[in-house]
Amino acid sequence: QVQLVESGGGLVQPGGSLRLSCAASGYIFSINTMGWYRQAPGKQRELVASITTAGSTNYADSVKGRFTISRNNAKNTVYLQMNSLKPEDTAVYYCNAYLTTSIGDYGAYWGKGTLVTVSS
Repeated sequence: QVQLVESGGGLVQPGGSLRLSCAASGYIFSINTMGWYRQAPGKQRELVASITTAGSTNYADSVKGRFTISRNNAKNTVYLQMNSLKPEDTAVYYCNAYLTTSIGDYGAYWGKGTLVTVSS
């Protein structure tokens, strides 16, 4: 069994910062790309940022220059540093990982999400 557990969400004022963390655990053989998605009320889930095992990153245009994704491969953990937050960043943020389990299954795994609210 594989679990992805997010932490770090909460309420922050516009212009503030938050750091999200996501730890993958369980019967994991290897992890490929990890990423963060978000879903705002009434909208589709969208990619925020992703990072490969080698450290190559990809960002949504709306967060470039404000958010930074990083990972610790030894800890199977991915982070999202969010600065200069705007009300439109309000959403449930989901961690995602493409991984191979110890029995050889490969696929996308998701966390349950953490709510980020940007409001004064």
